[in-house]
Amino acid sequence: MEAADYYSGLVADAYAKLKSTSFAAQPYADFVRTNGQPGLEIGCGDGEPLLELCAGGLDVDGVDSSLDMVKRCRDNASRLRLNVDVHHQRVEDLALQRRYRSIYFAGPTFNLLPDDETACRALQRIGENLTDHGVAMIPLWIPEPTPPAEMGVSREAEDHGAVLRYTALSETYDETTRTRTTSARYEKVGAAAAETVDREWIIHWHTPDGFRALCDRAGMTVIRLADDITGADPTDTSESFTATLQRA
Repeated sequence: MEAADYYSGLVADAYAKLKSTSFAAQPYADFVRTNGQPGLEIGCGDGEPLLELCAGGLDVDGVDSSLDMVKRCRDNASRLRLNVDVHHQRVEDLALQRRYRSIYFAGPTFNLLPDDETACRALQRIGENLTDHGVAMIPLWIPEPTPPAEMGVSREAEDHGAVLRYTALSETYDETTRTRTTSARYEKVGAAAAETVDREWIIHWHTPDGFRALCDRAGMTVIRLADDITGADPTDTSESFTATLQRA
């Protein structure tokens, strides 16, 4: 299932309450200040950390493939009285009216692209939306299989008197295709009614060497590839690393 379809309906409504990770705004603000404005946050979701950067005076647009998430981001911006341009486009089809000196993904959102061909098209479109000397930052993640003890165990949050619940039901971990496919259930249970949605969450990962080769295919130059823990060149045992790119 594509990210545009996954993050819709009940999943979009539950996202902010049930997400397991939040992204600090400072590294992205530093990236934009260092490499220049305007900036673009790809996969902006409901506005984290995009809106914090904008509130800090930075000229940053947002884009997301999920229309439901775009609507939530615009609503959140309106409540904060922020004037933010948030676009509804898939990254592999990215074609915006202005070009950007800084383009970044907040967290490893690039891993939601389901295969190498889609990822290659996305890199090409990122390059086309950069200025001549613009820079892109792409965090990447190599996931482990979900521990068996966590299967069937729900993560819960309250939402205006209702209970939101996320449960991983089963999983396929394929090292050949570099994909982890998790069958997940989202539930909203209130006093009057209950809603349940089942979705397949696909994570597609890249090795350091594989990502460099993908960038070459897409006409992008890797300026730096760094392990997120050590800051050194990533190895085959790195769990997460960040790529900094320019057009070739």
